[in-house]
Amino acid sequence: MEIIPLTYPLNGLSTLTLDKPLSIAIGHFDGVHRGHQNVIRQAVREAKEADLLSAVLTFDPHPKEVLGQGDQYYRCLTPLEVKTGLFAELGVDLVFVMRFDTTFASVSPERFVDEVLRTLRAKQVVVGFDFNFGYRGSGNTEALKQLGYPDIAVHVIEPLFENGIKVSSTYIRESLEQGDLELAERLLGRPYEMAGIIVHGDGRGRTIGFPTANLQFKHPFVAPRLGVYAITALLGGKAYPGVLNHGMKPTFNKQEVQPVMEAHLFDFNSDIYGEQIRVQFRSFIRPEQKFNSVDELVKQIELDSQKARFLTEAYK
Repeated sequence: MEIIPLTYPLNGLSTLTLDKPLSIAIGHFDGVHRGHQNVIRQAVREAKEADLLSAVLTFDPHPKEVLGQGDQYYRCLTPLEVKTGLFAELGVDLVFVMRFDTTFASVSPERFVDEVLRTLRAKQVVVGFDFNFGYRGSGNTEALKQLGYPDIAVHVIEPLFENGIKVSSTYIRESLEQGDLELAERLLGRPYEMAGIIVHGDGRGRTIGFPTANLQFKHPFVAPRLGVYAITALLGGKAYPGVLNHGMKPTFNKQEVQPVMEAHLFDFNSDIYGEQIRVQFRSFIRPEQKFNSVDELVKQIELDSQKARFLTEAYK
C-alpha cells in the first residue's frame, strides 16, 4: 500500500502515475471503527468489481481541531500511522493524506469535486451517510452525487447501531471516558489499543514485588478513565497478559502530577527499557484509590492481578 501526502491545491501530482482510475473512500476515519470499515470495504469491493485501484482519502489533522470546534480532537483514537496500518489490513491500495488547513477548509464543494476528486481520477466514491464536505460543511451526500454526475458514481453507506446508538468515534470516546472497554471493543471491532515505548519510572514497583513497565506515548491518544485495567501487552512479537494502572499514584504522590500508565506483565522478567509496546485494554477493574499503607496497596495489587489473569484468560 502506498501513502501519498497531499496539500491543496493539488500540486506535485505530476510524479504520481496511476495506471487505473480510483474507487475512493473519503473520511477522517478516527478509530477506523466498524462503521468506517463498512465504508472502506465497499470502496475495495467496488474497485475489484470495476477493475479500479482502491483508495482512501483521509485528512490530517482532524478538521474540527483546525476549525476550533473542540480541543479534545487533538487527542485521537488512531494516530495517522495506526490508521494507515488498519487501511492496509482492509485491502486498500493507496492512501491519500490531505493536509487539513484553513486553505483547504475554504474550498467550495464544487472545487472539491472538480479539483480534488476528478484530479485524482475518481470513478467511484464511497462515503458515510452523514458525510459533509466543502466550506463550512456546506456539501452533503446529495450534493456529492449531483456534482459527481455523470463520471463519478457515489455510494452512501448507512450507519451501524449498538445499543440503539449510532456507532461513531464520539460514542467510542464516551465509552473510554466511562471505562467501558467491552463496549469500545464492540464498536471498534477490536480491542482499544495504545502504542508507545517503555521508559524508566521511579522503580517503586519492583521494590514491592510488582515490577512495572512505564509507558510513554509518541502520539496523543485518547486515554481511558483513570483506574486499573486488565490488558494484553504486545511486545517483541508476543502477547503477555497483565494489569495496568492509569493514574496519579495517590498513595505515593503528595502533590498534583500528570497521570501516568504503568503495566505489570504476568510471568515476565526481562529488561525492556526502550522497547516498543502496544497495550490492548481489555476490561476495567476498579477506579484508582489512595491506600493508607504500602501493605494495603500490595494486597490490592494482588487482588487486581488475580482478576486481570482471570479476565485475560477469557480473551485467549
